[in-house]
Amino acid sequence: MSTPFLSIVIPAHNEETRLPRTLQQVFAFLEKQPYESEILIIENGSSDRTLELAQETAKQRANLIVIHEEQRGKGNAVRRGMLAARGQYRFICDADLSMPIEEVSKFLPPALEDFDVAIGSREAPGAVRYNEPPYRHIGGRAINLAIRLLILPGLNDTQCGFKCFRSDVAADIFQQQTLLGWSFDIEILYLARRKKMRVREIPIHWYFDADSKVSAIRDALRMIMDIFRIHYNALRGKYDFKP
Repeated sequence: MSTPFLSIVIPAHNEETRLPRTLQQVFAFLEKQPYESEILIIENGSSDRTLELAQETAKQRANLIVIHEEQRGKGNAVRRGMLAARGQYRFICDADLSMPIEEVSKFLPPALEDFDVAIGSREAPGAVRYNEPPYRHIGGRAINLAIRLLILPGLNDTQCGFKCFRSDVAADIFQQQTLLGWSFDIEILYLARRKKMRVREIPIHWYFDADSKVSAIRDALRMIMDIFRIHYNALRGKYDFKP
């Protein structure tokens, strides 16, 4: 079996409404590309028909892989998908597709070279946000300020749900991931920095989704707690081993 150039990993929890449209757009994009690709849907803990819909689609698409994960948590789903993927480049993609799928090309050679991790950024020069309420933007910037001050200086948008990893990098850092919820991005980027990897922020076009599952206050508090958990793990030497 040949190695795909690109793997797109989509974590999916209760996404029966958005997933069919997202898959349609992703397939339409990939069919136009000159490289081999695969899509992995990691369904975890859904109470709706997300798993059933994904499995029905997989019967018609040879390059769609559906994995059912009992344990909830976005970080858990992403970890499972990244370690199961086979692509030379492995791309995390939110199920809401708030970034147009065509933007994926910005994260891959030949458009982007000499990187280990490329993260979508709504703050990098050239990025454009659409329809985002001012209060959400302000809240997001406040959270990012805390992240920059406490653990990841210089990264202006760690929580955007679109990130690309070289295969060897993904195999390395996702093996060491311990956080299974919303804060997994912070730990993954901390590990990349700790290993002296090249992290690039890629400006994207991003569309606000009013049905977003993020709860600003609740998730911000969890992130702060998880940041201290990451520092504690580091002090205990939990990130010192090599997979």
